[in-house]
Amino acid sequence: MKKVLLIGGAGFIGFNITKFLAENRNYEITVADNFFRGKMDVLLTDLVDKYKIRVVNADFTNAASFDQLDKDYDQVYMLAAVVGVKYTEEIPNELIRINAFLALNTLEWLKTAQCKKVVFTSTSECYAGTIEAFDYQVPTPESVPLCIDDITHPRFTYAVTKMLGESGFMNYSKVFGFECTIVRYHNVYGPRMGFKHVIPQVTQRFLKKEDPFKIYGYDQTRSFNYIDDAVNGTVLAMETPDVSGEIFHIGDMTDELKIEELIKYIGELMDYKGTYEYESAPSGSVSRRCPDISKAQKMLGYDPKTSWKVGVKNTIEWYVNYINTGGDVFE
Repeated sequence: MKKVLLIGGAGFIGFNITKFLAENRNYEITVADNFFRGKMDVLLTDLVDKYKIRVVNADFTNAASFDQLDKDYDQVYMLAAVVGVKYTEEIPNELIRINAFLALNTLEWLKTAQCKKVVFTSTSECYAGTIEAFDYQVPTPESVPLCIDDITHPRFTYAVTKMLGESGFMNYSKVFGFECTIVRYHNVYGPRMGFKHVIPQVTQRFLKKEDPFKIYGYDQTRSFNYIDDAVNGTVLAMETPDVSGEIFHIGDMTDELKIEELIKYIGELMDYKGTYEYESAPSGSVSRRCPDISKAQKMLGYDPKTSWKVGVKNTIEWYVNYINTGGDVFE
């Protein structure tokens, strides 16, 4: 029985990876989290109880918290981070502190722990500046140079910490002898993704009957990746042999759509009858984002299945039901 640790395993992607592994693998699973973004809700509680998952509730920006973990794991998923444009705007100082300490404390723990393989989860935000400043190709491959548009802008604090993590995990793995693979997520979405992201925020605005409804960054494009597909890609990156040292873009290159189309589709799902107004995008927002996933397809067998309309419909239905039944709007 393999031992698996998910640092940040209560968050959006972490919870769904935990669920997938619990239901499809015979693993001994430990979830480590401080429950800042992930919530110990009934979904997680039921999963933990059913599959006898160990939960370590601690602040891992404190290095001493790692003493609560075992010293040996077959697989470590490093997912913990503060993410979300609103957080970069509201608490950029805390975002840098938290994400940097999470990465560095994990790396220092890995120096002495007996862990066979680590997957570090990164982001397309690491190369957002490259697209804007140098008109780099879209769909974008993993070989893209990483670039920050404006180092003083709070929007890029998250990307800076993920660049630190990518460099740290790759180089520590070479020096201290554990396998490491990096995945860069591209606009992952789905039920229970929190409330600091576009789709849940837009859902709440429609429920409040905003009219006119402002579409920010209406002409920008994104390629969205449904949570089930993101989980599949991440687990493949962990479990596929001989991919240590590789970086994979995990997303969906099938549909690069305008934000206007996304918002109006959500409005249609929510029976919105009002009018729309077009507004410019928030400062620092990238104009285009669509990953080239051919490397992940070839080396991992990654094959996203969920169309954006199906995924968005599933997500909207979950949030409408959650909010209308009195669910706690946490974060």
